[in-house]
Amino acid sequence: MQNALAIFRALADSTRLRILALVRSMELSVGELAQVLGQSQPRVSRHVKILCDAGLLERRKEGSWVFVGLGAPARVEPMLAALDAWNEVDHWMVADEARLAAVRADRASAAADWFENNAGEWDAIRSLHVAESEVEAAMAAALGDAAVGYLVDIGTGTGRMLELFAPRAERALGIDRSSEMLRLARAKLSEQGLANAELRQADLYALPLQDGGADLAILHHVLHFAQQPGAAIGEAARVLAPGGRLLIADFAPHEREELRQKDAHTRLGFSDEQVLGWFEAHGLAPVKVETLEGGELTVKLWLGRKTGEAKQGVKAA
Repeated sequence: MQNALAIFRALADSTRLRILALVRSMELSVGELAQVLGQSQPRVSRHVKILCDAGLLERRKEGSWVFVGLGAPARVEPMLAALDAWNEVDHWMVADEARLAAVRADRASAAADWFENNAGEWDAIRSLHVAESEVEAAMAAALGDAAVGYLVDIGTGTGRMLELFAPRAERALGIDRSSEMLRLARAKLSEQGLANAELRQADLYALPLQDGGADLAILHHVLHFAQQPGAAIGEAARVLAPGGRLLIADFAPHEREELRQKDAHTRLGFSDEQVLGWFEAHGLAPVKVETLEGGELTVKLWLGRKTGEAKQGVKAA
């Protein structure tokens, strides 16, 4: 009874109903909500707090920004179903949707500017290995046609893996430590209309998921930035349910030392022995190992499936 009272009290305000409808469409910062609603940020923040206290929304800090998303599905979905059943369309909602389109356009413009300024660096690294389209095709083939439950993209960057694989998932979560990267990913997801995908700022060594909560985890060109790649694999394995899969795409061992200084690569690739050793240490059975040649850097795919407990006493370096 107390939960129901808190929820109905929280929604007993037209602005808060508008906020819920907007966040249902896409995660928004408090500033973006203020822009759409035509209200001050402090006032919007107070409304958001009431909705968060009722469990209908969640706040996530990313750098100096605070983003707002829907709360736990078990709490939110019955209320959304009720609102859908009543099927009331308010003139404010029509206007809000129009202003929301402007927010999407602003995000897309900011993302385009960033890519224009940084395209040279990205192209320089990509020119060293097989075309990214071939890597993505190999990843899709490795995963097969089976449906994906809960997908976690660790180190999501600009959200490319979510763009590719979230349509096959029931839910998808992109994790990145960089708030700037998350803003770029958010622009891409908004443009693609991927309503089942969300983004969170977090560290790859401390994923914001419970044990066994995910069905598929992806580390796409992330591991070579990790100070402790074994620990990153272990954390990915922790959040996988029994039978869940971890797919890694990264480089084979190489000697391009300049990538350490210029592009912050901590590790110059990985051998099969290293990766499969970490798999074994963390209860992952190898399913597929593939080599993609075609440049100065060789790309490797490693796919593992969670089978049991991690081995004790194995160093995760």
